[in-house]
Amino acid sequence: MITQNFKDLQYLLAFPEGYVEGEKYPVIIFLHGAGTRGNDIEMLKKNPYFKNISIHKDFPFVIVAPQCNKNTWFDHFEALKELALLTSTSAFADTERIYLMGASMGGYATWQLAMSLPKTFAGIVPICGGGMYWNAHRLLNTPVWAFHGEKDRTVLCEESRKMVDAVNKKGGHAKLTVYPEAEHDSWTETYRNPEVFEWLLSQKNGIVRVLAKDGYNGSEAFG
Repeated sequence: MITQNFKDLQYLLAFPEGYVEGEKYPVIIFLHGAGTRGNDIEMLKKNPYFKNISIHKDFPFVIVAPQCNKNTWFDHFEALKELALLTSTSAFADTERIYLMGASMGGYATWQLAMSLPKTFAGIVPICGGGMYWNAHRLLNTPVWAFHGEKDRTVLCEESRKMVDAVNKKGGHAKLTVYPEAEHDSWTETYRNPEVFEWLLSQKNGIVRVLAKDGYNGSEAFG
């Protein structure tokens, strides 16, 4: 993993095994939870995300994982949006396969970032998060697979249910997997599930392909 800097954010950049410079790869932007906040990038390397995805063979994704050094991701939100757009136009990125995943505090940020950049992500995986369900129409064209523990008392499962229901009522494509016995840690099982990453790879962003024909290069956010 390589440590990079963007504005007030440090982030980790991890390439898949056998990475070839000049080729295009699917990308996951990963947003950690509150327990990994700080200025020590080594804490982020120890996040359960990296340990658990390491079990997957032939993992094809480039990973971009920023670290929140303030109170919440919303304190970094403009920089986070710019980093997502920069990532989507990087030399290594398949622009039709930019994905977003986050847990807890990062789950909230996943919902909000996707609603703020509705034409950027081919699919999102918010875990034990929630969001502004009244803005769910902005995810009309963004497939969602959310996860939550039924016994979560840190972030109630109802938060994910509200978001998923709101997206679907607007004509979107969202699904929710609830772990009946899980409390707040609904991320470990999700990270370890190969079907999650197979599902991501099956999602392609047709909007960005159309925009590219019109000269869009990802340099601006769309409202």
